[in-house]
Amino acid sequence: MRVAEIFESINGEGPLAGQRALFVRFAGCNISCSYCDTAWANAPDYAGCEMTVDEILREVEKAQIRNITITGGEPLLQKEMPQLLQALAGQGNHRIEIETNGSVDLTPFCDIAECISFTMDYKLAGSGMEDAMCMENFRLLKKSDSVKFVVGSEKDLARAREVIDQEKLQGRCHVFLSPVFGSIDPEEIVEYMKINRLDEVNLGLQLHKIIWDPEKRGV
Repeated sequence: MRVAEIFESINGEGPLAGQRALFVRFAGCNISCSYCDTAWANAPDYAGCEMTVDEILREVEKAQIRNITITGGEPLLQKEMPQLLQALAGQGNHRIEIETNGSVDLTPFCDIAECISFTMDYKLAGSGMEDAMCMENFRLLKKSDSVKFVVGSEKDLARAREVIDQEKLQGRCHVFLSPVFGSIDPEEIVEYMKINRLDEVNLGLQLHKIIWDPEKRGV
């Protein structure tokens, strides 16, 4: 498996924001968002570090951390991912969160274990990648899963609301509106939530970009 980095930090966003977690970041992605903050790990010439499932499991076991965040790039592109997830679930008391870009069919990964949840991005127009979204994924989401809309403009906010309404996401799963860092004031998102009565939608701020330099890796 092509691993970009494994590190301990706190979850910067999502339902477990602020909690200690071990991040396993995989290299490579099948789309290219305009605001991507891990482009270094997705570059075609970036090989990453080749690790077996057993080698990754040993790193996880050594860390002794309950929350495991599987991220990328797009981690679900790794062909050994089902085996890794089954093995992680079999290790014990882990809560496993998979951060996925919304373009990959979640069906093969949905029934592996109850301790696995998805944070699925929906790429809006500002990303340049909305056409790549796998809309069938919405029917697979459960209460513990999340949908994240990264918004950079009022147009993005309006489209996010349209998808939230269309897919009846409020109350079905966690829903986050997260600002493109440096492109939109979070206050504007809050005002939009108030005006449009988005009662079961969360403002998602990237804590790791507030605590550390936004360009810093391994946090």
